[in-house]
Amino acid sequence: MLTIYGVYRSRASRNYWMALELGVPFQSVPVIQARRVADPLAADAPINTKSPAFLAVNPMGLIPAIEDDGVVLTESLANNLYLARKYGGPLAPADVTEEGLIGNWTMWAATEVEPHAVRIILTYDYGAEETEEGKATIAICAKALDKVFARMDGHLDGRDYLVGDRFTVADLNLAEVFRYTMSQMELFEKYPRVAAWLTRCHARPAFKTMMETRLGEPE
Repeated sequence: MLTIYGVYRSRASRNYWMALELGVPFQSVPVIQARRVADPLAADAPINTKSPAFLAVNPMGLIPAIEDDGVVLTESLANNLYLARKYGGPLAPADVTEEGLIGNWTMWAATEVEPHAVRIILTYDYGAEETEEGKATIAICAKALDKVFARMDGHLDGRDYLVGDRFTVADLNLAEVFRYTMSQMELFEKYPRVAAWLTRCHARPAFKTMMETRLGEPE
């Protein structure tokens, strides 16, 4: 059985959404971030990213990780590419061309989008968005993301989805990265095709189920 390590309030949300889309039974091991635990190595501490039991799965101490029939993977976006390839269906690439395109979009999201999006998210998480430093950080990241949004908006001209005229793992992976940019309303107003695409992705029942569980977890 597929096992997903990580709470829903983490990048593990991507893998939970994917498993729900595929209809794959899974076991959830709610590994929490060590920074959220007073003493992560205490005997009564919940399993967390510094727990020896989890470090045996991912020595890097990062969530998510997945284990599937003895295969252990530890990169959230790559985890989803693997799950699509193994379990098939419309989310998976139909041929080698689609596989290349899906991989290309996923790597693009990881290298060109997520670093800026995560800096914005962390600025808000630390309550620094109204400080001078926080405002400067957000402005720099938003400027970098403008080029990203323009690229996506142009590609979505005449398309509802990224690859193969249907919702695929590429859309799921990118939607989870672009979700981190949702505080930047000016970008979504400037690039309405990106906004419409993200709305379509978030309208899927599997996403709603995942988010319901995520929002039910402690912050």
